[in-house]
Amino acid sequence: MKKMLVALLFVSLIAPFAPAQTSAAPSLKPIEMADIIKWKRINSPSISNDGQWMAYRLSPAEGDSEIVIRRTNGDKEMRFPAGDAASFGTHAFSHDSKWIAFSVSPTFRESKRLRRERKPIQNKVALVNLETEKKTEFEKIRRFAFSGERSSWIALHRYGPDTPTAGPPAGGPPAGGSPVGAQNAQQSNRPTGSDFILHELSSGNELSIGNVSEFSFDKKGDWMVWIVDAQDRVGNGIQARNMMTGAIIPLDADKANYKGLNWTEKYDGLTSVKGVEDKGWEDKLYSIVAFSQIASGSPQKIVYDPRSDDTFPAGMTVSADRAPQWTEDMSAVTFGIREVKKKKADQRRPGAANAGERRPAETPTPAQDDQTEKPDLVLWHWRDSRLQSQQQVEEGRDKAFSYLAVYHVADKKFVRLADNSLRQVSLAPNHKHALGIDNSQYELMGNLDGRRYQDVYAIDPKTGARKSILKKARWTFGLSPDGSHLLYYEDGHFLTYEIATGKTFNLTRQIPAVFYNEEDDHNIIKPPTRAMGWTADSKYVLLSDNWDIWKVAAQSGQAVNLTSNGKKEKIRYNIRYRLDPEEKGVDFAKPVYIGAISQQTKKSGVFRLDPGAKSLQSLVWEDAGFGSLMKAKNADTFLYTRETVKEYPNYYVADAWLKNGKRITDANPQQKDFLWTAGSRLITYTSPAGQELQAAIYLPAGYEPGKSYPTIVYMYEKLTNNLNRYAQPTANGFNMSVYTSNGYAVLMPDIVFKVNDPGTASTGCILAALKAAIGTGIIDKDRVGIHGHSWGGYQTAFIVTQTSAFKAAIAGAPLTDMISMYNHIYWNTGGGNMAIFESSQGRFTGGPWEVQDAYIRNSPLYHAKNVTTPLIILHNDKDGAVDFTQGIEYYNTLRRMQKPVVMFQYKGENHGLRKPANQRDYTVRMREFFDHHLKGKPAPRWWIDGVPHLKMKDHLEERGEKPAPSDPLSDRN
Repeated sequence: MKKMLVALLFVSLIAPFAPAQTSAAPSLKPIEMADIIKWKRINSPSISNDGQWMAYRLSPAEGDSEIVIRRTNGDKEMRFPAGDAASFGTHAFSHDSKWIAFSVSPTFRESKRLRRERKPIQNKVALVNLETEKKTEFEKIRRFAFSGERSSWIALHRYGPDTPTAGPPAGGPPAGGSPVGAQNAQQSNRPTGSDFILHELSSGNELSIGNVSEFSFDKKGDWMVWIVDAQDRVGNGIQARNMMTGAIIPLDADKANYKGLNWTEKYDGLTSVKGVEDKGWEDKLYSIVAFSQIASGSPQKIVYDPRSDDTFPAGMTVSADRAPQWTEDMSAVTFGIREVKKKKADQRRPGAANAGERRPAETPTPAQDDQTEKPDLVLWHWRDSRLQSQQQVEEGRDKAFSYLAVYHVADKKFVRLADNSLRQVSLAPNHKHALGIDNSQYELMGNLDGRRYQDVYAIDPKTGARKSILKKARWTFGLSPDGSHLLYYEDGHFLTYEIATGKTFNLTRQIPAVFYNEEDDHNIIKPPTRAMGWTADSKYVLLSDNWDIWKVAAQSGQAVNLTSNGKKEKIRYNIRYRLDPEEKGVDFAKPVYIGAISQQTKKSGVFRLDPGAKSLQSLVWEDAGFGSLMKAKNADTFLYTRETVKEYPNYYVADAWLKNGKRITDANPQQKDFLWTAGSRLITYTSPAGQELQAAIYLPAGYEPGKSYPTIVYMYEKLTNNLNRYAQPTANGFNMSVYTSNGYAVLMPDIVFKVNDPGTASTGCILAALKAAIGTGIIDKDRVGIHGHSWGGYQTAFIVTQTSAFKAAIAGAPLTDMISMYNHIYWNTGGGNMAIFESSQGRFTGGPWEVQDAYIRNSPLYHAKNVTTPLIILHNDKDGAVDFTQGIEYYNTLRRMQKPVVMFQYKGENHGLRKPANQRDYTVRMREFFDHHLKGKPAPRWWIDGVPHLKMKDHLEERGEKPAPSDPLSDRN
């Protein structure tokens, strides 16, 4: 549900699969379990500002990672151990491209030992001089950052007593800010400061500072600011250091807690919040401290303390969960405000016990004790706009919620922008306007039927005055970079609203194209195509008609088709690459790079549009997939990935025209030793509804024309755009590369659904695709299995009630009773499923009481008597997407009818499997099941006889194999 493609982690497998029989060269071997754990991924790729270096983390499915640092214009390469692949680490180049730093976690084995012994897991940081290759290590570092553009220093923040484990990314937030929402320490009085080291890169000299809780450099690296948070708040405050002279300036000091350092975008101002204890309130009371002219060495301080402002709402304080921010012109500071609780009278009494504690002398009588005990009640009410379960899931967000407000410095005026009547308010990028969203009238029904509307208001940040812009709008796309126009969509057209005049402009009425998604098969009338962003000058918007990209004037609607041939040649221009992470919109004064894919052939590539050019230039266009395009900040050096079904998406380096790209990574050189798919084929078929659709066939390794092969059908919705995508071998149950390596063909058909008939439409598509695939001679019609997960699991569970074409089926986390599923809860969010059924993946026009026959007609449960296919159901007891009872209902029904069915339940797992042992187990059993039914191998004992509960431990021990000494899992318990 909600695009519930299973996101199972890739991890190790121990028990080997039996080799597939194949006619391929005997020197090659099929992929087995021990091989999968060694398959690696390239993570967190980056390029130095001068374009001379690339760095990335190379990680196996399970084991130890390494940091690879490579010259882009040569063959020089450095590799350093980076610790456990499961750790969360990062790396960063210095601005001058002379240094790189990266976090190093304990090794895989050491991490396991530390977890077993309940000891802290802490990272260290390695610093490498890229010229000399000298590496220096610093122990117990939780965060690091280079000193901005000057790159003279590296700051190293050590773990404190309250941060025993490897936590946030070692690189931390960018130099410009340190949001406080993630810390959420309002209620805590424990100091959060820890030791901090400034290491000078040129000399190696170090300066140590104690009790630092946050730090941040300005963009140039001229100044560093930090917060001191010490025991008993002694010496607490904000300090600044001139990084050129070493002079330290105290910006503010108080017996208070400071949080949320936040630079302006131009780094000419800084803000923070300061909290103090108050005897009358349970929470700290916060105020704003803001600074300007820091670069001058004589910073100016602005303080806004609500306690001295009669206009500030009673019972509220500044929120510590939202970092304050200077407006662009530095005339005002914006921040959040939230409610605080008063202390009860007995809490304020001298010597009174802390809240929630009982005074030692007060031993209550039984009657008194009964009075203090509270019921564990959750009250569900029909007028609740959000289900109680959703409120519980979102409790942390609700507690951290704050209302946007602004303090105008010159006027010393507080203005509240958001309140209970208009809770969601955000500032335009230039802070001259604010946008308010009110969904209070529509939230309840939106959560019920999925049609989410909202009223939109323009707000003057100077006065707080509100002006209604839109009523009951369903699709809005934000303000232009200058805040002058709002882009929205209504009834098949994109429109803009001019804030200053209140005028509305229909942008697409005169364009000879359709701007609603004609291919969308959900229960939505004229859903919009994609808005691809504003131009940097706010004069134009980029809109997609699902084929071409149009540059449309924000007021006149005059349009230019930038790509021109998309619809005519069935090429979908679907990506605009954002090469500058700091951009405020598409800048047509620079080359614009666009990605595209042919819907007929699945070729794809990258195109370039130069300033003033009337047409695109094709840079690369191949039977391959291209992505991850990135550019060096200060050089025309580009990196991109290229992949095919046979080639891992390695990185290539090229110039701005992407010509003569040179591959500079090789993540999995061992692939040459393994059997691999012989390639992919695209076939067309016609659905029962008369639609011409496509399906992808992935050939088995060693494929011989004229020979038919056992086949797995895997489906979800539309998958053929992945025809040229590499399938990383993983232990996620089914994996295309693993199955083709072991002698299977794989069929992945595109599915088009029909409103009120998702199951029957899917069945028609799958069977039509299967018939066409059998016609190629590749697929053995007597040896076909089917598998899908979540929405694909539903299709699997349903299709076996309609046909006996499949000799084996595995349905992962399937929806089986559409009526009961409609009324279940999507526990991962806490919301109800009804909106998903009526406006999203379910594709029904109403609830079961409105179209009951459709719900029954498309529910596997009500047709279970027709099942003849041996079936495995995977359903976990903590599934937060498709309720566990869906699997139970189907299993019990099939079992009552004595159908061949087994259900796997992995205790404590959610919608997918995360525990490595569970992933391995599921993957092994899946192969055993398919190998038996499709290849004629002996049936596994668990399929024939089951496993009694009391014998499960013995069963698992019998199946376990002792890893080889070289196996990184050899210390597994």
